[in-house]
Parts: sequence; C-alpha cells; structure tokens
Amino acid sequence: MRVHRLVLKNFRNYETFDQTFDRQVIIFRGANAQGKTNVLEALYMLSIAKSHRTNRDRDCIRWGAPFAVMKATVERKSDRHRLEVQLSPKGKKVKRNGVEQRRLSDYLGTLNAVMFAPEDLSIVKGRPEMRRRFLDMSISQVTPTYVHHLSRYNKVLAQRNHLLKSMWQTKATAPLLDVLNEQLVTAGVHVLLKRVEFIRKIESWAQDIQAHITNGHERLQLSYRTFVDDIEQKDESALREEYYALLKSREAKERERGSTLIGPHRDDVTFTVNDIDVQTFGSQGQQRTTALSLKLAEIELVYEVIGEYPILLLDDVLSELDVTRQTHLIHSIRGKVQTFVTTTSTDGIDERTLRDASVYDVERGNVRCG
Repeated sequence: MRVHRLVLKNFRNYETFDQTFDRQVIIFRGANAQGKTNVLEALYMLSIAKSHRTNRDRDCIRWGAPFAVMKATVERKSDRHRLEVQLSPKGKKVKRNGVEQRRLSDYLGTLNAVMFAPEDLSIVKGRPEMRRRFLDMSISQVTPTYVHHLSRYNKVLAQRNHLLKSMWQTKATAPLLDVLNEQLVTAGVHVLLKRVEFIRKIESWAQDIQAHITNGHERLQLSYRTFVDDIEQKDESALREEYYALLKSREAKERERGSTLIGPHRDDVTFTVNDIDVQTFGSQGQQRTTALSLKLAEIELVYEVIGEYPILLLDDVLSELDVTRQTHLIHSIRGKVQTFVTTTSTDGIDERTLRDASVYDVERGNVRCG
C-alpha cells in the first residue's frame, strides 16, 4: 500500500499542495509551525476521515476559505483508488473513486495509516481517554464497521445522560430509560468485544517487539480494564445480560450524578512489564519502549488482517527516541512500509535512509524539493 499522489486545497496553511511520491520514505523538513504536520494530518484524515489533532473539522479549513479539500491516489496491490475528503461549514463529505460514501464505514479501509507522534509516547502514562482513543482509531483501521457501533454508543450515551439529568431535576421516572438501556447495551457490547479482541491480538505482536528491543529482558502484557469481571470468559449473551443488570443496579446513583457511570467510555488499558505496572512504576525508557512496541505492533496487525502494510506517519518523533529505539524503528519498517516523516533537521537520520528518501523543505506552507 502506498500513496502515489496527495493534493490539498485550503487545508490548514496550504492554499494549494500537489505532490507525487515515488520513494519509500518521504521527509518533510522545516522549522516548527511551517506546515509539516499538516501534511501528515491530511494523510491521516484521508485514512479515517478524522484528524488526530482536533475534533472540530472547521479547524482544518484555511483561515478565510469557504472549504477544504484533500485528495489522494492510493495504490493497493495492483489497483489504484482515488480518495477525497471535503470539509465545509455544512459538514464533511467523503468520496472513493468519485462516488460519495454516505456511511463512513463504507469509506474506511482503502488507506490504512498508523500515526506516531510525540504525544503517542504518552499513551502509556497519559490519561485513560488517550488509550481509549488509541483503541478506537486502531480498531477502525481494520474493522470499519466498528465506527458504526462506536458512533451509535456515543449517541445513545449522550441521550441517556441528558435524560438522567432531567430525571434528577424533576424527580420523575422515565420509561424511556429502559429503552435507552437496551440500546446502550446493544452498542456497548459490540464495542467491548472488539476492544478485547484487539487487545488480545496486538499484545501478541507487542510482546515479541518489546522483547526484541530489550534483548529479551522485558515481557510486556496488556489487559483491558472494564466494569465486567472476567470479560474474556463471557460470550455475547452473558455479557449483554450482566451489562444490563449492572446498569439497572446503578440507576439511583446515576440519577443523582446525572451521568452514566459504567461502560466503554470509562474503560482503560493497563500495561505491565515483568509484572510491574509501567504506568505507575515504569521508567520513562520502559514507557517509551512500550509505546513504540504498540505502534510497531499496530503495523504488523494491519498486515495480518488485510495482507498489506499501512503507511506510517512519523510526526517529529524520531528526535524523541534514543539511538536504540530509533534504530529498531527504522529497521522494522525499512523496505516494506511507505513512511512519511516530519523533522526540523535530518542530521539525526542515518545515511542509508536519507539516500533512499525524498526530502522536501517546508516554509510557511510552501514545499520544495530539498
């Protein structure tokens, strides 16, 4: 899988951008705030129709412009596909091969991309919502229908929270709550099962990678922390039944607080290395190795599921890794993963990689060959 061409119009600080890529490694070099990351953001949006930097699409439209457009020509095995994302104050449209896709799940899966940015180094020690976001975006890459169930869950969750607040204010009962409970459980069970399945698969890859980076000294384990005990031992029917019962048992407290207290929106992932909680007691080196192992495992998992490697987007992350981790990263992707890199300087990048790369200098939204 590779991106052959990228075209931008009115995206962030780019009035126009049109580049064809014929190398395995593409490097965008320049000072901070010049537009390097914007290129990677556009590629990621073409992959999953969401930014990794903002939840507001309008932030991606160039100041004063009425709309923004991103287009890419993607090569997959022997086929070429044309992807397009349009942003305007009225909303977002996505197209594949010139045809608008009404459902996001129908659009996803043509371009798979793994993003690795400095903030991803905080996946391990950061807030739980960072880890949930990692799960949701990663699963969407390999299971496009997951987006539908997650969107449905979030919509019902918002409706349920609104109802809980109104019930507390009026002290009234609401038959609608039982309906929303059923809908929340239906969508929530799908989300839970996919997350647990993903954790199981990515753990296998991440364990091998972490062991390799540390010369066999570290054994990494992942576990999904949720409100259901022994979730991996339960089938869908049993999980649905327990989920509903737990919701009912917490209704009084939830009315008091005006919010839903259990569900995938409150779950988390824990990481242990040699049975020690890395989030709390791990060194910065262990935390960064774990984050790197997760990202490299994500690449391998995409290949396992779809039979092609995704593109890799490295956003100013090489300078954040020491020589050992940087070397392992480069060796792991060399020759098999099309990689887009942003950096303020190429001084720290090895000569072989530079020799095989296309280098572009970026300044104030203008790009030229370096």
